[in-house]
Amino acid sequence: MQQGEIELQTFGPDHIEGAVALSRQENWPHRPQDWQMALQLSSGAVALDDRGRVSGTILVTPYGADCAMINMVIVDRNARGKGLGRRLMEQAFALAEDRPLRLVATADGMPLYQKLGFVPSGTILQHQGNVAELGAPDGVEAASADDLPEIKALDRDAYGADREALIDALAERGEFAVIRRAGAIEAYAAIRPFGRGEVIGPVIAGTAVDARALINFFAASRPGAFLRVDTDSRTGIAGWLVEIGLAHVGGGVAMDRPAKNGLEQARPKVYALANQALG
Repeated sequence: MQQGEIELQTFGPDHIEGAVALSRQENWPHRPQDWQMALQLSSGAVALDDRGRVSGTILVTPYGADCAMINMVIVDRNARGKGLGRRLMEQAFALAEDRPLRLVATADGMPLYQKLGFVPSGTILQHQGNVAELGAPDGVEAASADDLPEIKALDRDAYGADREALIDALAERGEFAVIRRAGAIEAYAAIRPFGRGEVIGPVIAGTAVDARALINFFAASRPGAFLRVDTDSRTGIAGWLVEIGLAHVGGGVAMDRPAKNGLEQARPKVYALANQALG
């Protein structure tokens, strides 16, 4: 490469160290293990400068043929304003093939995403902090490995896409809790190590009451622990999260881009989510 030239390559395990450094530049909490999980579930691209340093990243997480999530979009501050973000997004479109796309946009990324055909679909609120001491809720229980097929079916119906690989990855690293009624699982949540502590999500529930109970189940067993939960602003649980010690610290705008064939994707019926449990 000539001096100043940026080369795009396939994102591989050898790029994780550079990706961690880039995300720390943005004050993101991702550990190498968090990037490894994201890469396990995704394909992506990295931008390398003329010294071989990672100066941009993007990952595409496919959920079957139903849709794909664009994650971990970062451009080094020194490389901005040169069209690199658009180049990375074009790589993402190629990796996603004809799937409808979803992402969570920062304020800086919104103008580019809108130019590329994404439209807002909701607001994501990020909450985190040291959780208060809580009593254990009634009606919530720890899940077992035998519950995973039913959890996957519930998730597919609620999210509108097949996230089986994601749920398997969460099971490898964390725990699940469920609400069971009349012998059937009606709601579930996952927790895993992430960043400064642990992240709760996805949370799939038909009511805000059940969503709070699932979060409460994990929080009650971890008094004072550092937890993160990201929730859609429409769920109505943001105020409760603040009450239990998880302050509102930011968020983003959920955005969708339809497939080339014009088919619309099903919208998630979720009461809380942890940025699709990756970001």
